[in-house]
Amino acid sequence: MNPVMDTNVVNSVAHLIQLSVAPVFLLAAVAGLLNVFVGRLTRIIDKIEKLQLFEEKKLQVDADFKMSTKMLSRKAFLLKRLRATNIAIGLITAAGLMVALVIVTMFLSAILDFANGTLISTFFILAMLLLISSLMLFLKEISYTTYFAKK
Repeated sequence: MNPVMDTNVVNSVAHLIQLSVAPVFLLAAVAGLLNVFVGRLTRIIDKIEKLQLFEEKKLQVDADFKMSTKMLSRKAFLLKRLRATNIAIGLITAAGLMVALVIVTMFLSAILDFANGTLISTFFILAMLLLISSLMLFLKEISYTTYFAKK
């Protein structure tokens, strides 16, 4: 076994790990955002379920019960928030997958000895675009909340 070659391999792997640290931190940030989005989604679902439970209880007492316009608009508002948050979760998850593909492609390109910076760059750019889109939808969901609170 050639000790010089072993040192080169170790140095090469160490360099790869150094290069993958930034995307791994980005992956951790994506996971944190995903956690925030899911938390908001859970609260929205809880509110929708409360409204539905209220309606069901009222219907048991009075079969002719109709929800007020205010309650119907509240439910429609919550459904808008639900859709925006759900799409944001899908986009942030896709961004996380793209970041993971960046890391895997970096390692595979070194192991299989193919240089494909274009593929790695494409995955990274897609990850950033997906991240930006999810954050914009999250901002939209927050603006829905503040808009309704002002009413």
